[in-house]
Amino acid sequence: MKKEITASILLALIAINAFAWQPAGNKMKTKWAAEITPDNVWQEYPRPQFERSEWMNLNGLWDYALLPKTTPMPKKFQGEILVPFCVESSLSGVQKDVMPDDKIWYKRTFNVPSEWQGKKVILNFDAVDWEASVWLNGCLLGTHKGAYDRFSFDITPYLKKGTQNL
Repeated sequence: MKKEITASILLALIAINAFAWQPAGNKMKTKWAAEITPDNVWQEYPRPQFERSEWMNLNGLWDYALLPKTTPMPKKFQGEILVPFCVESSLSGVQKDVMPDDKIWYKRTFNVPSEWQGKKVILNFDAVDWEASVWLNGCLLGTHKGAYDRFSFDITPYLKKGTQNL
C-alpha cells in the first residue's frame, strides 16, 4: 500500500523572488500585516487533526493574470501574487477588483521531494472562490464549483520525476 502524502495549498509554495513583493495599498490590514513576507506566510498545517509527517505547503508567490473569462490560458502572466491572500487584498500584493466577467489564472512551479517517489501525492485546496479548474503539466486535473469547499486531486500520475512541475 502506498503511503499518502498531502501537498496542501491554502491557496498555495516557496517564494521565488521575495524581494519584489510588497503589500498593495493599505486595504484591510491588521497590526500583524507588517510581519508578512513570502517566506513566512501561513506555514502551519491547515488541519492539525489530519497532519501528515510529509507534506508541502504551497503558500508563497505565484504568477497571476487577471483576464476576461473568454481568454484562454495565458502564455504571459501579469505579475506575482502572494498566496493565500485573495487578489483584492492588500497582502496579495495585487489589490485589484475581480468583476463577474473576469477570470484569474495562477501559475506555480514546484519540485516533488525525491523521498516521495513511489508514494501517492494528493493536492488539497482549502479556500478557493466559486469555481476552479486545476491544471498540472498541461493536463486538466478537474474542475470544482462550490465556493470555499475543500477539494483534492490525486496528482501522482501527472507528476514529472526529477524536474519541475507546472
